[in-house]
Amino acid sequence: MDNYGFLSVLPPVLAIILALRTKQVYLALLFGIWFSWLIMSDWNVLDGTLATIEGFVDVFKSPGNTRTIMFSALVGALLLFIQYSRGVEGFIIQLNKLIACVEKKQKGYSRIIVQLLAMVTGLLLFVETNISSLTVGTLYRPVFDELKIPREKLAYIADSTSAPSSILIPFNAWGAFIMGLLVTQGTEQPFALMLSSIAYNFYPLITILIVLAVIVSKKDFGPMARAEKRTRETGKLMNDNAKPMLSDEVTSFKTKEGVNPRAFNMIVPLAVMVFMMPVNLAYTGWDNVEDPTGPGDHIFRAIGQGSGSSAVLYAVLASLLTAMVMYRAQGIMRTKEMIDITLKGISELMPLALLMLFAFAIGNACNALGTGAFVADFSKDWLSPQFLPAIIFIISAFIAFSTGTSWGTFAIMMAIAIPMAEIHQAELTLVVAATLGGGVFGDHCSPISDTSIISSMASGSDHIDHVNTQLPYALVAGVLTTLLYLGFGMIFI
Repeated sequence: MDNYGFLSVLPPVLAIILALRTKQVYLALLFGIWFSWLIMSDWNVLDGTLATIEGFVDVFKSPGNTRTIMFSALVGALLLFIQYSRGVEGFIIQLNKLIACVEKKQKGYSRIIVQLLAMVTGLLLFVETNISSLTVGTLYRPVFDELKIPREKLAYIADSTSAPSSILIPFNAWGAFIMGLLVTQGTEQPFALMLSSIAYNFYPLITILIVLAVIVSKKDFGPMARAEKRTRETGKLMNDNAKPMLSDEVTSFKTKEGVNPRAFNMIVPLAVMVFMMPVNLAYTGWDNVEDPTGPGDHIFRAIGQGSGSSAVLYAVLASLLTAMVMYRAQGIMRTKEMIDITLKGISELMPLALLMLFAFAIGNACNALGTGAFVADFSKDWLSPQFLPAIIFIISAFIAFSTGTSWGTFAIMMAIAIPMAEIHQAELTLVVAATLGGGVFGDHCSPISDTSIISSMASGSDHIDHVNTQLPYALVAGVLTTLLYLGFGMIFI
């Protein structure tokens, strides 16, 4: 890989600035991808343009990328299925009963209860971030709309409970990936090190506490406060110029006439999707386990060795098949209706699939440029041991922000942070935690993050509005985390 120096940082940074200023995410990402390949083509416009096209094609060389894009498209079919079956309507009826009961006992608390329920749901679905964000957005969007809670708030809750819970309860593909990176660095007890680092992983802990405080106190600040004021005064769930990730065809799809609204027609397919995630992780990783000590050990290690992208894709397919069988048995849909709705749902979410394609393409371009390696190498020579955890956190955050991927950041930074911790005799658990927390922090702030994109999509929110409203809360958590790492660095090193 060639060394492009400071130039390697320009494409993702310019793409992010352009996206935030113009709100044209596709155009911003396309420019970032093209500019990356233009640099790598020695500023030859023709070669750079052709390389950009090939860069999009190369995205599909990765089975994981392809599965994620397929998952993004198939989610549209699932959303239309559960809406057409009146399952969403049935869930709203049940939730409204709970809200009425709460209002009867304590007036004005229904908004708090619903937001707390959404938060707890996101935390409990720690098995996979995309499924967590998708489920929270899908389940609670109609209720949030009815209670006049802005779409940006739902996207914030979905996004800020998905990755933090997955990193703090690492019995999932995240934990498997992190353990694999620790093993690569020669760590003798990767599982124990990963678990011990949780206590020092301040960013996700603070993020969850901020979500809780915002909900309970009913005090917002920054763009989110303006969004709440807009919805409260005008009833508008989004800004006038907003472009929600879900079209009206998905959020307001016509339901089946003559069918009783039943909550289980929505809950069962979604529950199947969530349940099948660990099952598929175990299945895809089963043959990769060597010398298991028993069935329990085999299952646990298989989940750790499983394919996250495969598990997500298989889970949504299982959910779709379950929905088809349920709805066919109840006489809600015939075969032709199922096919038509499936194709309709896929077509409605093609913009999301396209956005995922762009996000993967700019990530590949950044890897080819060596963006993460440059940032890490640039900083490692002048680091003071006491400042190591805080600086590692900031660098990890910047790499994740620029590339839109926390996992890619983990892969880059673990290979640098662990050797640096050993050289400077720093507390290893603190440095590992700073690396992981920084990756999640940068991912939360980045408009090209797949987790943020899924959160916007599931919540029916304008993506840039979601990023702008979430950013102040993420920055507060990031600043507090940096100060904590500075303090702990002084204590332990």
